[in-house]
Amino acid sequence: MAAMLKSYSSSACFTASGFAVFRSNNATNASNKRSSNWKPPQAAIIPNLHLPMRSFEVKNRTSTEDIKCLRLITALKTPYLPDGRFDLEAYDDLVNKQIENGVEGIIVGGTTGEGQLMSWDEHFMLIGHTVNCFGSKIKVVGNTGSNSTREAIRTSEQGFAVGMHAALHINPYYGKTSLDGMISHFESVISMSPTIIYNVPSRTGQDIPPHVIQTLAQSASLAGVKECVGNDRIKQYTADGIVVWSGNDDQCHDARWGYGATGVISVTSNLVPGLMRDIVFAGKNPTLNSKLLPLMDWLFQEPNPIGLNTALAQLGVVRPVFRLPYVPLPAEKRIEFVNLVKQIGREHFVGDKDVQVLDDDDFILVGRY
Repeated sequence: MAAMLKSYSSSACFTASGFAVFRSNNATNASNKRSSNWKPPQAAIIPNLHLPMRSFEVKNRTSTEDIKCLRLITALKTPYLPDGRFDLEAYDDLVNKQIENGVEGIIVGGTTGEGQLMSWDEHFMLIGHTVNCFGSKIKVVGNTGSNSTREAIRTSEQGFAVGMHAALHINPYYGKTSLDGMISHFESVISMSPTIIYNVPSRTGQDIPPHVIQTLAQSASLAGVKECVGNDRIKQYTADGIVVWSGNDDQCHDARWGYGATGVISVTSNLVPGLMRDIVFAGKNPTLNSKLLPLMDWLFQEPNPIGLNTALAQLGVVRPVFRLPYVPLPAEKRIEFVNLVKQIGREHFVGDKDVQVLDDDDFILVGRY
């Protein structure tokens, strides 16, 4: 019986139609001899037949004009449990504090929210959770940008599929491209739904110059630009009718009231959302702006979000858990923060616990999660 099975052993060949044809080993060997001089055809150049994976259902759909109207958007912190997973209870509390204080939009998984330390599964879960729980009360902008165009397309499709209202996109970093390549990269994602382009040369190593933005502004899906170069650039865009949010908290008061910015995408509003709303909504207030500048300087003395993570832990609204490579500010800086809170007023900050210095041993640093 074994000999019989051996004699009829066969191999499978697949035809061009995709159906399998089974041949005996002898037939296969003969075929190999006959086709020893066969050469594969030249690869065909296939046109780009990609169609966007999108839906036009109107439930919870947000228009580009809706995004353009937002004045105060918080780049939200992502809190963690001691093992490094998301602390959704603390996260929900942070979002509720933003809503209660009049913040109109949040960035989920941005640099401040440590999207760079998330898997894409974590990223989409957090975007979907935020939309499901809070999407009727606040606009959810998902950071789905990438230095890979292929990845930026896929992640934006999936982000919009789980309900985010707009996408935040950065220009390709590290493996930088030409300006023409930058335009092609953005054009590949901007048509899906409302898009905010983020220009932060200190992180990407490459400025997005005005002519690139002006080219992209021809798309109806460009909501605007988060601009970190400075207020002169903001004035140039607003003169052309392009919506701009300041990306620098310490410049946002003047950007809003002196240079035409629509508002700010803020880190400081994680801590004092009500005061940041006053900065953006209540008219010129140089006194309040001067009062907040020392806090802003403190937040950015080390790369963001190190200062913010330290501050929120000291306020007791998140656990003192850091995903590496971020580590807390040193003890002397933590003492400075306590003094800043007292100067500004504890009642203006999120949370209801007394601000603490925290010891080095209070912090948990997680490298594997």
